[in-house]
Amino acid sequence: MGPLPLPVTRPTGAVTENVLEGKDIDLFKIPVPKWHEHDGGYYIGTGDMVVMRDPDTGWINYGAYRVQAHGPQLASVMCSKGKHGDMIQRKYFERGKPCPVAVVCGMHPALFMIAGLEIPHGKNEYDAAGGLLGEPVEVILGPRTGLPIPAHAEIAFEGFIHPNDRVQEGPLGEWTGYYAGGVKQEPAIRVETFMYRNDPILLGAIPGIPPDDDSFYRGTYRSGAVWNQLEAAGVPEVKGVWAHAAGGSRLWLTVSIKQMYAGHSKQAGLIASQCHAGAYVNRFVVVVDDDIDPADMDRVIWAMCTRFDPREGMEVLRGCWSSALDPMAYAPDDPRNARVVIDACRPWSRRATFPLEARASKELEARIREKFGKDLPKGT
Repeated sequence: MGPLPLPVTRPTGAVTENVLEGKDIDLFKIPVPKWHEHDGGYYIGTGDMVVMRDPDTGWINYGAYRVQAHGPQLASVMCSKGKHGDMIQRKYFERGKPCPVAVVCGMHPALFMIAGLEIPHGKNEYDAAGGLLGEPVEVILGPRTGLPIPAHAEIAFEGFIHPNDRVQEGPLGEWTGYYAGGVKQEPAIRVETFMYRNDPILLGAIPGIPPDDDSFYRGTYRSGAVWNQLEAAGVPEVKGVWAHAAGGSRLWLTVSIKQMYAGHSKQAGLIASQCHAGAYVNRFVVVVDDDIDPADMDRVIWAMCTRFDPREGMEVLRGCWSSALDPMAYAPDDPRNARVVIDACRPWSRRATFPLEARASKELEARIREKFGKDLPKGT
């Protein structure tokens, strides 16, 4: 595999068909919806990209952080603690400087998908998006911030977040299915440039009771990311990972392994619960044997009911990375949680003596199909 395609800078693009500055800016020129009945305002950023630059390294990061529109030139951004956007903001604030930011609200779906994934610290999401698309992402540079903005975006605006400049934000019905975040003071974005195509289309990814707009595709990508990180940590014989959509593709992870040694299943579960792709707002990690499809919840629950010993197979981890959006976080000002790692594999010491499953062997099934296959309904 060759190097990822790096973004290419263009002087203009479709997003620059309309460029407004100063008093001409009005975020509500775009019809910004209230997504849920009890939302506290209008969220221009749900299916979005929030672009920032690390002041130390120049690393460009973008993430899908919620952005509320408050007035013609005022928005806010909510980044959970520990997310890259929050880390970058704090670096500017510790220097007493404003943080440049660009918000993109309508882009190629691949760019938005990448925004919601756990791309490693220091890696540029634009590079990852170029790899997914198979060609470089074309960008323009924001006239006030110099931040890269997709040249063919629908809507974008840029400005600055100043230290201690906050505005009342929320609530928003979030991906956990609750209004758990409440109303808080969040960083204000003072908008200095507003850009959009003619007849722009706002991209919305509506959070809510999962499965929701995000959880299906993010579960697929998160499963792959956790699998990669398990192998990178030296966990052998991982046969499958699934981030279940009903848990918002975060709260429930199932890992399937072929057991190779005593403690292997516990190792896989603990690492999955704490690797970067799996750690944020997790609640359950379940490890199963390689005969269990981790995406088949009937089989997963069967393994939990018949191979899990609560005396030895469960670990409760406390003080883990979570979010105020988690309804079971410790407190609004302490966004940590507890989680459970469940070993639902056959006990290592009983592998040879564990009861046989009440099913036909593959050899018997093959013989029956060979003998009666012509009489069986197609697809049986």
